Parts: sequence; structure tokens; C-alpha cells
Amino acid sequence: MQLLKWVLNLLLVCSMLQVFPLPFAQTICSEADRAALLGFKAKILKDSTGSLSSWVGKDCCGGDWEGVGCNPTGRVNTLALQRPERDSTLYMKGTLSSSLGSLLFLEVLFISGMKFITGPIPESLSNLSRLKQLVLEDNSLQGNIPSGLGRLSFLQTLSLAGNHFNGVVPLSLGNLRNLVMLNLGRNSLTGSIPSSFKNLVHLQSFDLSFNLLSGFVPEFLGQFHNITFIDLSNNQLSGHLPVSLFNLVTLSDLSLSHNQLTGSIPDQVGNLKSLTSLSLSHNKLIGPIPASISRLQKLWSLNLSRNGFSNPLPAISSKGVPSLLSIDLSFNNLSLGTVPNWIMDRQLSDVNLASCKLRGAFPKFRPDSLSSIDLSSNLLTGTISTHFTNMTSLQKLKLSNNQLKFDLSELKVPDGISSIDLHSNQVFGSLSSILNNRTSSFLEVIDVSNNLISGTIPEFTEGLSLKVLNIGSNKIAGQIPSSISNLIELERLDISRNQITGTIPASLGQLVKLQWLDLSINRLTGKIPTSLLGIHSLRHANFRANRLCGEIPQGRPYNIFPASTYAYNLCLCGKPLQPCKGKKQEMVQ
Repeated sequence: MQLLKWVLNLLLVCSMLQVFPLPFAQTICSEADRAALLGFKAKILKDSTGSLSSWVGKDCCGGDWEGVGCNPTGRVNTLALQRPERDSTLYMKGTLSSSLGSLLFLEVLFISGMKFITGPIPESLSNLSRLKQLVLEDNSLQGNIPSGLGRLSFLQTLSLAGNHFNGVVPLSLGNLRNLVMLNLGRNSLTGSIPSSFKNLVHLQSFDLSFNLLSGFVPEFLGQFHNITFIDLSNNQLSGHLPVSLFNLVTLSDLSLSHNQLTGSIPDQVGNLKSLTSLSLSHNKLIGPIPASISRLQKLWSLNLSRNGFSNPLPAISSKGVPSLLSIDLSFNNLSLGTVPNWIMDRQLSDVNLASCKLRGAFPKFRPDSLSSIDLSSNLLTGTISTHFTNMTSLQKLKLSNNQLKFDLSELKVPDGISSIDLHSNQVFGSLSSILNNRTSSFLEVIDVSNNLISGTIPEFTEGLSLKVLNIGSNKIAGQIPSSISNLIELERLDISRNQITGTIPASLGQLVKLQWLDLSINRLTGKIPTSLLGIHSLRHANFRANRLCGEIPQGRPYNIFPASTYAYNLCLCGKPLQPCKGKKQEMVQ
């Protein structure tokens, strides 16, 4: 996505350099064009960006009208309005006026990131015969993509990504033979990739990701000899990988992940000499990974996870894939036993080998470069206590679903780590060794559930950034400390299936970002505090199997959660359970 934005910005800058001559002489804008722009402004009901507030006065070409550019004859040839990337709260609300189709000299139309511009693309835009760049991405436009856009024969860039378009991709877009970039990603488009797209031989960037497209990956993609970027991920494409795809010597980024592709990776994958990123994850691909992949000299990211790839893993020499930084072979039918040397000996940043049937002691990676490790769902045993001491770049550690056995107090992780997931092992010891006054403010996720951890829940100091704390299914006793209110960023809290006693602290209600709360199967007593009504973002809660008593907080969402949320307590009452004695049940608001 970053590559696409970079190319879009480059094309826009180049276009604007061509259409903005230095203003040696002042030119008053065409009255017809001014009226068309004001027609657009009239359909924008709210503009928190403030851009359109500059559209005053008679001269739209004087440089004061933000986003408007003109040619030397006073005709508007550029309309470029983009929400500042740094401020996601800004937007425009309204629809696109058909008056835009009257800007007959327009070469650049760029309305991006406004979030709440709705409605269809006006059919009148097909009148803009001089248009070279049409970018309407990240709004809320809807309906079908107009087939009339296929008449814009000079178009080089077409991006309608990040809207709510549905229906099929118009065949007429195949008439846009000058297209260099086509991005229709992040919509709800259906049907197959049109056969007419075989005419788009000048394409350099092609993105139809995150739609509902079906059918096959077209063979004609192999004719796009200038292409560098293909993203067809997150669709419903099926069939085999076309062999022609692997003759694109200029291709640097290929993503076909999250589809229903079958068959194997052709040996010709080694021909993609410019390839830097290959993602085929979440498909139904089978067979061994071809050894020719070792010829990809520029490849830095390889993601083949969640397929049906099987042994043998290719024997890659120390000179093979020399640029590799990130590898993900997780959740296939691989039975590795140990991590191959060609992975162990490299300066990788991300290693993901979940469910690869790794056995024995934790492998000793090179410590100087790793930022993410996922070896979950394997058969690793023993301790990991000192393995991460020198991994100063490590940010994410996921070792869940193994047979690791060690004292939590012996675990040494770098200060910059943001996520620790050790759930479903045989870890013992106390939480205070990882949650104390020295805990880094970078740490956002702790999941040590389903282990053998004992002791109590420690006090929480201010300044922590935890978003997820899951300590469920352990042997933790004691009370929930009132200092839990210091976890102001917390979104998910699970302390279920322990031996927690005492009452639920009222201070829990100060965690206003909480979305998931599970206190079930403990020994909690007293009432559910009404302060929890202050957590408006809560989507899931579970209080079952404690010793709670009293009225359930009578407000959303607590009074509309299912009755099972409160089952097996002493004497809870009120909606959704039976009325409390002496109280009439009120209607759900």
C-alpha cells in the first residue's frame, strides 16, 4: 500500500509540474469553470478540512482557491483535495456534484481521504476527455463504477480504492490503454477480472485487493511487461497460479493472499528476478516449495503461510535469497523438526514458523536483528529464560501452544518489546516478574493464559500502555487491585478461571476503552459495581460462576447481555435475570 501511495504522489507531482506554468501573467479563471467548482462546493454539506473556505472571490485561478490549478488560458485543469494524513479527524461530508463534468479542461481530479463523501460517481465525469489522473480513493462513494469512465482515453491513473462500490468491474475500463496505474481495491466488487483488461499493456501497478472477485487469475497478466506491483489479495479467486505470471521480470511486489487458489507454485517462480515481496498466504496451495525460489536475489519478504505446503523444504545455500528479511511458513503441512540453518544463520527481522512441527529446545537465532518471532503451536520444550537478553530489536514474541517449562521470573526480554504471548505452555512463577514498576511503557500485549502461574495480581503503576492483559486459566489468587484503573489504554482484560477473591473494584469502571471483560469462574463476591456503566465501548463481558450478589447494573450493555453472562452466581438479579425483590423490572432503553 505504501508503494502505491508513493507512485500516486509521484504521478500527481509530475502532472502538476506539467500543468502549472510559472505565473508570469495573471489569468482570470473561466466563469463557467468557477460556476462548476461552486456547484461542487454546494454539494459538500460540511468541510472540516477548511479547504473550501478559501473558495471565495471571482478568480479561481489566482492561487487562493485551495487545490485548484489552471492553465495559461484560465481554464481549470487541476482539482486536488486530499485530507492531511496526520489528522484522521478531518473530513468532507456530502456528494460529488455532476457539475464536475463541466470542467472540460480538467487533467487532474484528486479527491482523496474525505471519508464521508457518499453517493455515486456522476456520469458526467465521462465528459472529461482530457483527464489523465482520476483519484477518488478513501471516501464513501457507492453504487456501480460508471462504464462511461472507459471513454477517458488519456487516463493514466485511475484509483477508486477504499469506497463502497459494488457490482462488476466494467468491461469498458479495458479501453483505457494508457493506464499506468489501476487501483479498485477495498470495495465490494463482484464477478471476474474482465478479459478486456488484456489491453492494459502499459500497466505498472494493478490493485484489485479486498473485494469479492471470483474466477481465475488471468493468464494475460503475463503480458504486462512493465508491471512492478500486483495485488489481488483478499478476494475469492480460484484455480492454479498461471505460469505466465512468473515471466514478469520487472515485477517487484506480488500478493495473491487470502484467496482460494489451488495447485502448486510453478518452478518458474525463480524467473522473477526483480521480486522483493511474495505473499501467497491463506490459500489451498500444496506440494513442496520449489528450490528455484533461492534464485530470487532481491526477495526480502516471503509469506507462504496457511496453505498445504509439505516437505521437503528446499535446501538453500548461504548465497540463496541473500536479501531475505522476513519469512512466514506457518500453518502448512511442514514437518521441520529443527529450524533450517539457512533461516537460523541469517540476519532476519521476522521469523514465523508456527505449526511447523518444531521439536526440542528453543533454537538460538542471531540476536542482532530480530524484531518478531512466532514459533507458536509447535513441540518446543525446556526453558527460554536467557534467549532474548541481547535481542535489542525484539518487539513481538509469540511462543504459545508449546511445552515450554520455566519460571516467569527468569524471563529476560528487551525494554522495547511490545507483545509477549506465552499462552498454553507450562510456565510457572509470579506475574510480578513481568508486571512491576520497571515494566516498559512500550509493552501493549501480555498473554500468559493457560499456564501454571500462581501468586497474586500485582499493583499497576501509572504510565503503562497495556491494551491486552490475558492471565486466564492459571492458579492466581488474591484480589483485583484498585490500581487496575492505571491501565487506561486497556481494551481486553481476561482473568477468568483463576482463584481470585474479594470484590470487583469500582475503579475498573475507569477503563473506558475496554471492549472485552472476562472475570468468570473465580471466587468474586459482592455486587457488580455501577461504575462499569461508564465503559461505553464494552462489547463482551462474562461474570459467570462467581459468588456475586445484588442488582446487575441497569444500563446498556449490561442489561441486554445474555443471561448466561451472569449464570452460576449467588443472588444476582435485574435484567436480563429475574427482577430484584421489591423492584419492578424496567423496560430496556
